[in-house]
Amino acid sequence: MIPDELRIIEYPKLYEPRLLIGFSGWMDGGEVSTGTVKCIMDKTRAGKIAEIKPKGFYIYSFPGSMEITAMFRPHTKIQEGLIKSYDKPLNEFYSSTRDNIILFLGKEPNLKWEEYANCIFSLCEQFGVKMIYFIGSVAGLVPHTREPKLFCSVSDMKLRDTFKHYGLSLTNYEGPASIVTYLISECAKRKLNMISLVASVPAYVQGNNPKCIGAVTRRLAGMLGLELDLRDLEMVSDEFEKKLEDIVEQQPELAENIKKLEEDYDSEIFNHEMSDIKRWLEQQGIRMD
Repeated sequence: MIPDELRIIEYPKLYEPRLLIGFSGWMDGGEVSTGTVKCIMDKTRAGKIAEIKPKGFYIYSFPGSMEITAMFRPHTKIQEGLIKSYDKPLNEFYSSTRDNIILFLGKEPNLKWEEYANCIFSLCEQFGVKMIYFIGSVAGLVPHTREPKLFCSVSDMKLRDTFKHYGLSLTNYEGPASIVTYLISECAKRKLNMISLVASVPAYVQGNNPKCIGAVTRRLAGMLGLELDLRDLEMVSDEFEKKLEDIVEQQPELAENIKKLEEDYDSEIFNHEMSDIKRWLEQQGIRMD
């Protein structure tokens, strides 16, 4: 039975499509979660097929300072006294029949996680989805001159072996959960597979980060078997990095800290990705330290 909150607009011809999820809010550092899904939506020319109605899922008024309450209230635009727009939270599904994929772009709900998740699972049932991907992003100790690290958590241990050759790190975390964790925990009960991929992006770079969006989109496209032309994104990424370098050159203290981040990053990547080679060398009597 389809929940009342879920509105399906059309049923395109898909065969066990993959579902890719991106959320705005807590796990959208550098706008990599939403930016990656939007990029893939654009490149695959995906069309809207369904939506989750926002009523009952969000807090619009929250006590506290203006900085706090602004995060909850809907966005509006008023010009010369006339209301031009009043934007409610959007939770929309798009699909590409060519690439056999469904894309979901939404805002993490404040309330009724179970009902919201049931809308997603109901859509999966309607379209025969067996595998769900979530792409998220958080601020971390990563230099902007390097690729963002990807950490994963999975609904089934078998998925770890399936994705281990993509250079993913397993998530170790204890603290406040997101709805993504709830979705993953429910997947095993519903005979669904799900992987959460969370990119660690430079904490000192604020706002939209096209370089990280490009890097994550490229890696995710490889996992999903999507052939995407990302040359335009690469150009934007190069321009963005050049602007960052110009800013860093004017701030010696920042430049020094970034150099330390690069050293730590390179050392960790070497120890993680070269461990098999190091073991083989040690077996030959050659030590790396």
